[in-house]
Amino acid sequence: MRRQLAILLLAFVVAQPARAQEFNCSVSLNMQAISGGSDFSFLNQLSVELREYINHGIWTTDRFEQDERIECSLDLTMLEAITLTRFRANAVITSKRPIYGSSQTTRVVTVADEDWVFEYSQGTPVVSNPDRFDELTTFIDFYLYLLLGYDYDTFEELGGTPHFEQARRLADLGKNQNGVGWSDLAADRSRISIVKELLDPRFSALRVAYYRYHYDGLDHFIRDPDTSRDEVLATIEGIKNLADVNARSYAIDLFFSAKSEELSALFEGSLQSGPAYDLLSEVDPAHLNNYSPLVN
Repeated sequence: MRRQLAILLLAFVVAQPARAQEFNCSVSLNMQAISGGSDFSFLNQLSVELREYINHGIWTTDRFEQDERIECSLDLTMLEAITLTRFRANAVITSKRPIYGSSQTTRVVTVADEDWVFEYSQGTPVVSNPDRFDELTTFIDFYLYLLLGYDYDTFEELGGTPHFEQARRLADLGKNQNGVGWSDLAADRSRISIVKELLDPRFSALRVAYYRYHYDGLDHFIRDPDTSRDEVLATIEGIKNLADVNARSYAIDLFFSAKSEELSALFEGSLQSGPAYDLLSEVDPAHLNNYSPLVN
């Protein structure tokens, strides 16, 4: 696995410039809401700039092979042109991970952010300065480190901590500059609230569950489906125990938003389908329709 490989290659990383390129990210841009009187066609260049910025940036000191790059997508919907160069947008960020022993992938997380305001004018390059708040790049950087944290957590227990900490540093930077959407007084589904939960020791069990779900569950499913299903059930039981005392958890909601359809497919037609339905319908009633095949 790449986490272990990075340790073995540490001497080479020190001796040579890092060549990580951790992401393989697609970027889409929907401008229908602002395609009125003014010409905002220059925003098409923004999607190109962001794709290059994400995929050719260096976000860690680890080395990623081409087939290890994190598959992700950034889907932008422009909601309002506040001025000719200032915009309000909705962003949906998704990452995937391979399931070992198969040709399939699994969605790790999807986050929707409806409170992004930024400046962009024609011909403006997208350049990172991690020590300076920028409405455009700090937002992108924050979510990239969030995706890195989630991805690393699926390969090693709590392996994503350094990346979640970097995301929190960026969130604090945005808050200190009074950036839109960066206040810690914002809604429960805010940037700061998610990274606070992920770094809260009380939620360590959820992050360990990400590792057990992916490594002990999905990665071994082809070899031993029944044991893998048992591991996933135990993982969901642990998340339920956490949800019983943290009913409004954003991080728990994100887990089931990403996994509900997959969980249904995982248990459908199996001996564990009944117990899985009982457990999932209790811990995740918001996606009850997705679990109905387990009892039909």
